[in-house]
Amino acid sequence: MKILFLLVGMVMVLEGIPYVAFPESMREWLRKISEMKAEHLRILGLLSMSGGLLVCWFVQRSGFF
Repeated sequence: MKILFLLVGMVMVLEGIPYVAFPESMREWLRKISEMKAEHLRILGLLSMSGGLLVCWFVQRSGFF
C-alpha cells in the first residue's frame, strides 16, 4: 500500500511540473484539447493507457530496474 501512495504522489508531481514551468503554454494546450472531438480524445487516452501498461510490463519483466 505504501508503494501505491508513493506512486500516486510521484504522478501528481510529474503532472504538476508543466503547469509550474510553462503555464501559458499549458493553457493553450488545454484549450486545443478541449476543442478536440470525443473520439480523438478516447483514442489518445487508449494510447496513453496502453503505453503506460507497456512500460509497467517491461519494468516488471526486465532485470534492468
